[in-house]
Amino acid sequence: MGTFSIWHWLIVLAVVLVLFGGGGKIPKLMRDMGQGINAFKKGLKEEDKKKDKVATDAEADTETTASRIEEKDKAASG
Repeated sequence: MGTFSIWHWLIVLAVVLVLFGGGGKIPKLMRDMGQGINAFKKGLKEEDKKKDKVATDAEADTETTASRIEEKDKAASG
């Protein structure tokens, strides 16, 4: 028994899963795994969009503040 490699045990495990778990469980498991991966990728994209929006908002705030300072300087000097 100890002479079997990991691949032998994986094949045996797959056969046992198909026999006792039914043929429909493996595709369902793979579909669920794929949906989980897609949800993870979507979450990463949404997080990147939020970071970009925050960076854009920060730049806009900086530009607005700079223009206000310039307006105050012009009003004070002239």
